Amino acid sequence: MKIVLAPDSFKGSLTAIQAARAMADGIRDVDPAIEIVMLPAADGGEGTMNSLVGSTAGKTVTVVVQDPLGRKVKASYGVLGDGETCVIEIAEASGLMLLTEEERNPLITSTFGTGQLIIHALDAGFRKFIIGLGGSATNDGGAGLLQALGMKLMDANGAELLQGGGSLNRLSSMDQTHFDERISESTFLIACDVENPLVGPDGASAIFGPQKGASAEMVDVLDHNLTKLALVVEVFTGISLQGRKGAGAAGGAGGAFQALFPGEMRRGIEVVLDAISFAEHVTEADLVLTGEGKTDSQTLSGKTPFGVAQVANREEKPIILISGAIDEESRELLAPLFTELHAVADGTISSKESIDHASYYLRLKTKKVMENYLSNHNLE
Repeated sequence: MKIVLAPDSFKGSLTAIQAARAMADGIRDVDPAIEIVMLPAADGGEGTMNSLVGSTAGKTVTVVVQDPLGRKVKASYGVLGDGETCVIEIAEASGLMLLTEEERNPLITSTFGTGQLIIHALDAGFRKFIIGLGGSATNDGGAGLLQALGMKLMDANGAELLQGGGSLNRLSSMDQTHFDERISESTFLIACDVENPLVGPDGASAIFGPQKGASAEMVDVLDHNLTKLALVVEVFTGISLQGRKGAGAAGGAGGAFQALFPGEMRRGIEVVLDAISFAEHVTEADLVLTGEGKTDSQTLSGKTPFGVAQVANREEKPIILISGAIDEESRELLAPLFTELHAVADGTISSKESIDHASYYLRLKTKKVMENYLSNHNLE
């Protein structure tokens, strides 16, 4: 019997890799002879790099770059097992997790460090990139990463702009003379589940600005500034970003990637599952297990278990969901996707216990689920 394990992280308690290992231990507790393939997954947000590296036997490379406020920080990018594909998460160098709540200020935070990560990868010879856009602390429209790569953003007097979303109101022109020519030789696959446009009531500033520290007044300023950026980019490239789907991702960095980098933007889970050759593994499997910290109706919007279930269902393979918790009101919506649904916090185990001792209880739940599954299907 062959089982594919493809959980996402259990946020706040287990990484996707740790969750896969706990599930594997639970299966081996039942039958050590079962063949297990661990393919920890992600949906394009934080944790995508580690999941892809872990699933493809790749590696991470750590370098020193700027954090969102220009301070030196260690950040990593991933190299997949093919030795050719580089994975960069914007959260690594430009993420909200790098700042205290008091430090959050999208008027001055910048994606410059993400641009530096791209340069390091280019210097190392990589030309195939997967970019994850979740978890940024920025609202600069990707201006910082463009500046890091040599693009000059200038005011009406020809002076270069300072970093941060607050300076874009002065933007008058762009000069690509020194923009890294290796970008045109590369391909960029952008993993993104956000369809928000760059500006307006559903844009980057209005929807995501507040969680990055923007007041109502700052949101108006930032939205105006991104509009200015979009107008200059349109003159420069002929591409209109204002209402473009996904342009508002990562504080507008999604727009910069769409306008100035060769490649395409796709749903995060699709990018991840393709990168780890998930469908090929599933065709040879007898059973698929997935899970996440909490499963509810939001899972259906493109979270990891949803993407995994779509592939399993297409290949007509049974799929079992084992999550930390399941929203009971969402069970009816979720049921058609999965052969079975199980929660670690099932009434016998409290939510606190399941989080505090996540690996132990996930292993225990997986063991019980597998014992029942094998018994009911006469597979023992």
